[in-house]
Amino acid sequence: MALNKVEICGVNTSKLPLLKEAEKEALFARIKAGDKEAKEEYIKGNLRLVLSVIKRFSNSNENADDLFQIGCIGLIKAINNFNTELNVKFSTYAVPMIIGEIRRYMRDNNSIRVSRSLRDTAYKAIYAKEGYMKTHLKEPTIQEIASEIGISKEDIVLALDAIQAPMSLHEPVYNDGGDTLYVMDQISDKKSKEENWIEELSLAAAMEHLGEREKSIIRMRFFEGRTQMEIAKDINISQAQVSRLEKNALRTMRQYLVS
Repeated sequence: MALNKVEICGVNTSKLPLLKEAEKEALFARIKAGDKEAKEEYIKGNLRLVLSVIKRFSNSNENADDLFQIGCIGLIKAINNFNTELNVKFSTYAVPMIIGEIRRYMRDNNSIRVSRSLRDTAYKAIYAKEGYMKTHLKEPTIQEIASEIGISKEDIVLALDAIQAPMSLHEPVYNDGGDTLYVMDQISDKKSKEENWIEELSLAAAMEHLGEREKSIIRMRFFEGRTQMEIAKDINISQAQVSRLEKNALRTMRQYLVS
């Protein structure tokens, strides 16, 4: 993949603007007010970020123009979802989203097409693994995953190899004073594994041991499938605080349920 060319997708990379922090803040205020020109300017001012990310994929056989376009989609998604109250640099928030967008493109456009059944098996295994690690605080064996989802371990290995190791739900987005936020905290999951085990272990009784705000967060996260960012906006606190309260609430509920 050639990344040393000056022009990518008709964009002269040698003349890309570089925004100062004060300019970024001012532009974002205008973006939140619905200013489309400000959004265009903000995108152009962050195209260097997309270029830096696609360099990570220099060993792939993908076309640089294609990866740049996909990276720009990730950049736009990051702009649309970024919360300035998170007290984190935009680049720190945007990089994982750009990488994720490129990885999905490369996985879905692999020259060896992966069947839908293989992808479904792989994603079931990934969710089972993440759920196991959250409950047992250790990584499961292939046999344990196979027992959990009722699929042979041979089929699981084949499926995981076929999709090229997608981004983990536990890949960190950023760290805020010791409270790490992960990819899974940025997405809605209306069929969450957490919801399944909570329902099985008398959720209503366990929730009675929570404060009103923690109850509300658990209800919105696992019954309404909302993201931590959405909840943070609703109750007017930071996403890091939502993450902290959610973890404390789940810890309290587990202690009650196993006591």
